[in-house]
Amino acid sequence: MLAVEGIDLYYGASQALRSVSLTVESNAITCVLGRNGVGKTSLLRAIVGQQGIAGGRIVFGEEDITRLPAHARAQRGIAFVPQGREIFPLLTVEENLKTGYAAVARSLRHIPDEIFELFPVLRDMLGRRGGDLSGGQQQQLAIARALVTRPRLLVLDEPTEGIQPSIIKDIERVIRLLVNRGNMTILLVEQYFEFARDLADVYAVMDRGEVVASGRIADMVEADIRRHLTV
Repeated sequence: MLAVEGIDLYYGASQALRSVSLTVESNAITCVLGRNGVGKTSLLRAIVGQQGIAGGRIVFGEEDITRLPAHARAQRGIAFVPQGREIFPLLTVEENLKTGYAAVARSLRHIPDEIFELFPVLRDMLGRRGGDLSGGQQQQLAIARALVTRPRLLVLDEPTEGIQPSIIKDIERVIRLLVNRGNMTILLVEQYFEFARDLADVYAVMDRGEVVASGRIADMVEADIRRHLTV
């Protein structure tokens, strides 16, 4: 589904990513793990087109998307749920969902019924402002807004951050359901090890801007991975 090949990324003179490579399998859940500040979010921003890279390339399906702007990547089926959710606090839940229309053809500019099957709470809050929702409800809204674009690849940056345990379970259920349906691939960044271990099929661990370990979850040596996650 996605191949990141030896990418470098800089913020001014500071190098955030150092020849990072990552393969994301179709119809699977890939999780990128690592401590704060090791380049996880920079990697996602490079993939979705929010940050340009200095070297390497990014291939989505059979297409080299390295130089495509973010909106063109969204139109090709890449949706991003950023860290901190970034919903529009003064817009209603319904209006927030409709902002996803920008990435789809006119014929698809409606909110799928599936959204409310996955997140029933949003149906009852369509007229409420996004900023009035709890953190967990805002996270559900952010994921739902991404799903309005009918993505083939859903990219999530720390979906459990600041979320109560019951909502974390709901989000885990939704992610698993989306992949099990067979038409979506998930790439997520996570610090909560147990969430990643129980959910993902494939993992990659980052440290100091590099991928230092990767493989299938079934083959993971937990003690080795936890060593990279402790401060």
